[in-house]
Amino acid sequence: MTSIVEHGWTTTAKLAEEFDLTPEAIRLHLQHLEEAGMVTVRIQPASLRTGAGRPSKEFSATAKGRESLSQTYDTVAISAIETLEELGGEQAVTRFFEQRFEAIETRFAELIAEDASLPGFQALSMALNEDGFIAGIMPTSQNMAGTQLCQHQCPYPAIAVRFPQLCSVETSIFSRLLDSHVQRLATIAHGDGVCTTHIPAPMRKENQ
Repeated sequence: MTSIVEHGWTTTAKLAEEFDLTPEAIRLHLQHLEEAGMVTVRIQPASLRTGAGRPSKEFSATAKGRESLSQTYDTVAISAIETLEELGGEQAVTRFFEQRFEAIETRFAELIAEDASLPGFQALSMALNEDGFIAGIMPTSQNMAGTQLCQHQCPYPAIAVRFPQLCSVETSIFSRLLDSHVQRLATIAHGDGVCTTHIPAPMRKENQ
């Protein structure tokens, strides 16, 4: 992200050369950044093209991407939530976090309405992706029935460290949406590389 910000607009080839990586590896990184809303893409202007062939794509940082390099946003946000806690207590903070996830809940409901056969955990993963979490579904180990929801990006890790209620609210919402007793196994806020939530397999109904 720092390199992209410094360049203004850059290409896969330039980044591959700078970091001594293959263009394919750089494209994978850029795909994740684009899905997270941290970079934007355009076709290279004709005035900058050299040689024949397909024009290159250029990438630039979005406002969200630039904010990721600064601690100012986190500092202001934490200060605001601390003030909210002083005025309204923990209940006000919890309600604030619940409101933060309402957009995800709405998108989850829309996805289920659009495709009734879509598994709930897949709909949740898709809704989280649209909100910048870079989520995905992984199989569990053999001794754990169910699936694991993995969030490879947290848009507000510093806030989650200061206010653990954020992760608790998120887990509760997951449980309600999936109508299942989900279990949080790891969080980025606690220093883990990914937020992992175990989603148990549905209980089989016994034949009457």
